[in-house]
Amino acid sequence: MSILVTIGLLVLPFIAVQRGGVDLRWAGAYGVVLSALTYWAYACDKRRAEEGEWRLPEARLHLLDLLGGWPGGFLAQRRLRHKCSKSSYQVVFWLIVLSYQFAAYDSLQNWQLSRSGLNWLERTPEHRR
Repeated sequence: MSILVTIGLLVLPFIAVQRGGVDLRWAGAYGVVLSALTYWAYACDKRRAEEGEWRLPEARLHLLDLLGGWPGGFLAQRRLRHKCSKSSYQVVFWLIVLSYQFAAYDSLQNWQLSRSGLNWLERTPEHRR
């Protein structure tokens, strides 16, 4: 089931990358390598937790997720049962995943939402100072 969810979450970014003119081979290779690295980092952290050893900082795991390894992070959370019940970790993780979904959607809309947000900020009096 986690593989199906991952595939579902990758549909919109895949379409955005494809329509953006990015070489799918390079983008795919980048995503696979970073996801594998992220999965491996989660596995190492899980092993270290079980053995009572020094752990990887959560910020490092989130950085790997943010750099594009979130599919590997999601699979590791579900398969290894690691970091999936810590709510503060999950909030940040899902914000990262949602940011990828938002960026993909907005790119398909010619960045209209981002432009609207920037225009609004420019009109806001506090922003002019």
